[in-house]
Amino acid sequence: MKLEHLLLGVLLEHPSTGYDLKKYLDTHGRFLRSNTQMSQVYRSLGTMENQGWVTHSVDPRPGAQDAKTYRVTDEGATVFLDWLTGPYHPASRFQEPEFGARLSFSGFMSAEQLLRILDVEIQTRQDEIARYRHRDRKEQWAPTIAFDTELAESVGERLHVMGASAIDAHVAGLIDLRKDLLDGHLSSRSLTAMPSELRP
Repeated sequence: MKLEHLLLGVLLEHPSTGYDLKKYLDTHGRFLRSNTQMSQVYRSLGTMENQGWVTHSVDPRPGAQDAKTYRVTDEGATVFLDWLTGPYHPASRFQEPEFGARLSFSGFMSAEQLLRILDVEIQTRQDEIARYRHRDRKEQWAPTIAFDTELAESVGERLHVMGASAIDAHVAGLIDLRKDLLDGHLSSRSLTAMPSELRP
């Protein structure tokens, strides 16, 4: 996932200035990407404009610097949707942000497309649990400086329990989300209906 994907998604939800995008990345977007600088936002906007993915209009502000409001072009929308609904390859760590980023833009997908991503994530994490939950976690310590083996083992075990609890909660939450999606509790449209088919 690139910064451009996030920016395109936000701009498709509502045209924004560079300042607005940075504000998003500092609040909601901080869970999808960390420490994004204003210079990175403007550099990405410039690149996307050169590629024909976004365009801007200038909003005059008397007594202040004029603001550029960015909008996504048809080509930019295609780039975004290709990423959003394209093949999903889970990272080795379930905490990586791409999965959450895709879910945060679920309004641009059909329920069927969202289900495909959920199924891949759920299956991947269940496979990881089966493979690694009961692995041999004994370490062959051979420290070369002062080292508290008992503390290291105790903390290591605690981290294992915390990690197991976190991934279990992640999978359980996704299974509930999947069920509610299939049961029609999250949207009134059919599983295969696209957002473009909704009536205004």
